[in-house]
Amino acid sequence: MRVVCPILAMTVAAALAGCALKLPPERDELVKQALPNLNVPGGWTAQGAPSGAAGDRWLATFQDPQLDALVQEALAYNPDLQVAAARVEQAAAYVKLAGATLYPQVNLLARGGGKMSGDSSGLEGVGVFLNWELDLWGRVRAGRESAQTQYASAALDAEYARQSIAALVAKGWFLATEARLQKAIAEDMVAASARQLGFAQDRLRVGNGDEYDVTLAQAGLATYRDSVKNLDLAYQQALRSLEAVAGRYPAAAAGVPAELAAMPGPVPVGMPSELLERRPDVVAAERRVAAAFYRVEEAKAARLPRISLTAAVTSISSELFVLKQQDNPVWSAGASLLQPLFLGGQLQSQVEIRTAEQKQAVAEYGRVGARAFGEVENALSAGFALEEREALLRQAVAENTRALELANIRYRVGSGDLRAVQQQSLALHAARTALLRVQSERLVQRVNLYLALGGSFDERRADSQAGEPRAAAASGAKQ
Repeated sequence: MRVVCPILAMTVAAALAGCALKLPPERDELVKQALPNLNVPGGWTAQGAPSGAAGDRWLATFQDPQLDALVQEALAYNPDLQVAAARVEQAAAYVKLAGATLYPQVNLLARGGGKMSGDSSGLEGVGVFLNWELDLWGRVRAGRESAQTQYASAALDAEYARQSIAALVAKGWFLATEARLQKAIAEDMVAASARQLGFAQDRLRVGNGDEYDVTLAQAGLATYRDSVKNLDLAYQQALRSLEAVAGRYPAAAAGVPAELAAMPGPVPVGMPSELLERRPDVVAAERRVAAAFYRVEEAKAARLPRISLTAAVTSISSELFVLKQQDNPVWSAGASLLQPLFLGGQLQSQVEIRTAEQKQAVAEYGRVGARAFGEVENALSAGFALEEREALLRQAVAENTRALELANIRYRVGSGDLRAVQQQSLALHAARTALLRVQSERLVQRVNLYLALGGSFDERRADSQAGEPRAAAASGAKQ
């Protein structure tokens, strides 16, 4: 008794003063490892990018309550988001599991006497057993930190999934609206072609036209009617895609506006160096590197001795056996040491596997980071090019409209033929279609830019979570 207590006290003191955990690499060091050939400029290379800090709440800039409601519906019922939420719950449970072994493990064992023969009973007793592994080398703490950073990664991935779903709904909304308007343009062309057919038939009836013009007009009308059918199918498919994202049955029954949303004003894009701190998917990849780092530390510590404190209190009785006279209940306390000697290289293999996983996580971080920079630059350059194209196409539509009016006049007075009218009608149709496509694509690219910048469509949710793992690691290093 006099010898055991000092030993236990010294062992507990050693456990409390156990070695501090190493911290995973800082972001700057990680970027050098993952992207050694990347030289981040001071500003975006796409010409005309507005300065200022990138903001959130981008969905409100489109000023469309119907779109807002559909996004909220998708967030509530989209199956992919439900999968992401379940992964976060799973990661949170792993955090609890990994941290549980930091505390003493207490078990109760009770046994009732079983009948052996006659009225004699067997051994009876109850015992409380305690075991506490002293985490001298940080193996258990490294496992806990790995679980915590993995949880933070899952939470950030879920946040980016929310942003991606909101962006997918918005883009689907604009594309479905475009499909509706493209169909309306084709219907206008059907109406115009029908008027041309009627005029050609009138001219044939009074003797100023010929059957060729009538046949030509009939062929043009059939072509435009086919376009309407094709565009109606595209419109229905766009609606079904939108409904599927929102978790609805794809019945093509959703209603979209009769015109595209107005283009929001310029978007401040911040600095390229801020992107790696802002985008949830990039930060999630960084957290996965930290989790892999802690798994390496856990595997290294597994090669070192495990020291555990044990204690027990038992009370045993029996009517069958005569037990030695002693105090009852009986208590005991001690310590155990487990040192792996030869396991055929298993522990070293675990270290090598975890090290390779860490290298993979670093490479994945580089891939995600490089993709993020590319997505911002592409969205910026596409937005500027589409803005210039829209101005040119507006002019083209105006000029083709005037040219068609002149072609119709010439045909009515007999100085032009129907082929010139139809050619000009096709030119106007193409210009209107291209203008609508560019206007819709500008809205889509604006959503792509918001998503690429890491901007949240609502109040930002992941900021507080992004700093938790490193703070937790710092607290664990002090233990």
